[in-house]
Amino acid sequence: MISINNLSKTYATGFRALKNINLEIKRGEIFALLGPNGAGKTTLIGIVCGILKPSEGTVTVDGHDIIADYRAARSLIGLVPQELHTDAFESVWATVSFSRGLFNKPKNPAYVEKILRALSLWDKKDNRIMTLSGGMKRRVLIAKALSHEPQVLFLDEPTAGVDVELRKDMWQVVRDLRASGVTIILTTHYIEEAEDMADRVGVISKGEIILVEDKAELMHKLGKKQLILQLQKKLDVLPPALAAHNLTLAKDGTELVFTYDTQAERTGVTAMLSALSAADIRFRDLSTTQSSLEDIFVGLVSER
Repeated sequence: MISINNLSKTYATGFRALKNINLEIKRGEIFALLGPNGAGKTTLIGIVCGILKPSEGTVTVDGHDIIADYRAARSLIGLVPQELHTDAFESVWATVSFSRGLFNKPKNPAYVEKILRALSLWDKKDNRIMTLSGGMKRRVLIAKALSHEPQVLFLDEPTAGVDVELRKDMWQVVRDLRASGVTIILTTHYIEEAEDMADRVGVISKGEIILVEDKAELMHKLGKKQLILQLQKKLDVLPPALAAHNLTLAKDGTELVFTYDTQAERTGVTAMLSALSAADIRFRDLSTTQSSLEDIFVGLVSER
């Protein structure tokens, strides 16, 4: 649905925000773009949406070049920006209907009503934007982005600073849109959202894409599992007999942490437990943890 080739962006100050980005986003998927502040996420979205001009490279949306065929490309895209930009004196109904008209779409009150109801805005339809809370204004931005029935929806930090109820409402709308074939690109600082929602994950750091992977495959390849043993007696140092096992002391010597790959032919858990028994080290409890997408993301960016 979106094809990005050798895309770079250098600002007038000389700062190079994007460096040779190559990315293909599939039709009907939810793609999570993760990266620290200043990594280039918003610049990349701005270029695809026609807000910024690229310095080099090409972008097409459903085969339409974003520069040569701007109108066709832009009509396919809905954008929910980070900032709250709305006309303070307009009503909710008027501002959403106006956004639809900007794309030369015929009036469709039933469709506008459907969007407002899905986002729990129907009872606010006659309220002026200036009277709404920050969370309600965020809902209006989502409604505006959906007003012209786009085939691609960009969500740039859409749940920053909003309540749990809105998040639930919005993710249900996103799931419904994906089910109808809409392609969704999401940036978020709430990585658990990406872990829950995304089909694929891309990580951007310092203007470069450092990884693109199916979420499940990424978790499989880079996720680690840890077995945490709570010891009966504190250990000051790890005995030499245990050096061959992937063990580390934690919690001031009251815990042993064993890291292993669940997909390996042999995890080493049995051998490790036998070695503990031979060394007369006893534990009173154990638990396991799995690396989250956040752990993987932090590790990738730190290595970079």
